[in-house]
Amino acid sequence: MQKEVTIYDLARHLNISVATVSRALNDEPVVSKKTKKKIDDLAREMGYRHNRFASNLRKQRTRTIGLLVPKLHSSFIASVISGVEKVAADSGYDIIISNSAESYQRECHNAESLFHKRVDGLLACLAQDTANIDHYKIFNEKNIPVVFFDRVAKNIDTVNVVIDNYRAGYLATQHLLQQGCKRLAILTGNPEVNVYKERLKGYTDALYDNKMHSSNDLVAVKDMSESCGYEFAREVLAMQPIPDGLFITNDLVAAVCMQTLKENGVRIPTDIAVVGFNNDTISRLVEPKLTTIDYPGTDMGQIAARNLINHLEGITDLRQTSTIIVRSELVVRESSLKKGA
Repeated sequence: MQKEVTIYDLARHLNISVATVSRALNDEPVVSKKTKKKIDDLAREMGYRHNRFASNLRKQRTRTIGLLVPKLHSSFIASVISGVEKVAADSGYDIIISNSAESYQRECHNAESLFHKRVDGLLACLAQDTANIDHYKIFNEKNIPVVFFDRVAKNIDTVNVVIDNYRAGYLATQHLLQQGCKRLAILTGNPEVNVYKERLKGYTDALYDNKMHSSNDLVAVKDMSESCGYEFAREVLAMQPIPDGLFITNDLVAAVCMQTLKENGVRIPTDIAVVGFNNDTISRLVEPKLTTIDYPGTDMGQIAARNLINHLEGITDLRQTSTIIVRSELVVRESSLKKGA
């Protein structure tokens, strides 16, 4: 392997002291602009790489944030990452993204890996099957702050950044009832996960408040993968009587379900009104356009990152906050407007 260029090599080439080179590369004002430029030009020419790792070890900080997500092929997660990256870059922090692929075991491994990479703090969204969060205790023991977002942890002293999933589920269901739906089915994820549990509770409470009791045969629980849309559509078509309204807690799954229903002669929203969740790009591309809950992932990413970095910089204290609720709202489009159909 080619030998790394060091500050000693730069100093020798320019016939100046190592201390001057070090101060110039760290942009200290005691070195003149002319000398700094000379050193910077030579550093680029010789391929010098600053050893940030060694420098950060001396400072006991890496200016790096871990970002642990449950999947990458998701519009929502992509928007969260975008929000985190913007705040981190503006604040001079790097991020390391780690994907658990909806696996508890992989989440445990990735959390430990980020810990050993010496991240200053961690942003995490739990996998669907994560019930035990002991793998985050190593961060608490070393006073490394952890902020959870979207799918959040219980029984751990940290900050959670979420939307009001209960209210969102209630609004979606109430809207379908106002459109005249009498037999309303829901497709949701693992009810042990906070977001799905709260959306389901919003659905059942909205039915109850409208004197319509929920029925187990109208509640479908799946892993919310793309294939769920096909499966749920087939189940809906087999129901007797067929539902006249669907609340599907993921836009991609809702779009796939709608397409499958249409291919089987179902008119949307005339026969079945549909509401999704997330306000992903596909909700505006599918025909008819999908009514959905706007879930501002970019805002969530920015808020989570800003709170973590402000704590790291000593501006605020995460211990004074428990839950941050990000705004969300119902976006009404053609897929649910039975009265306007």
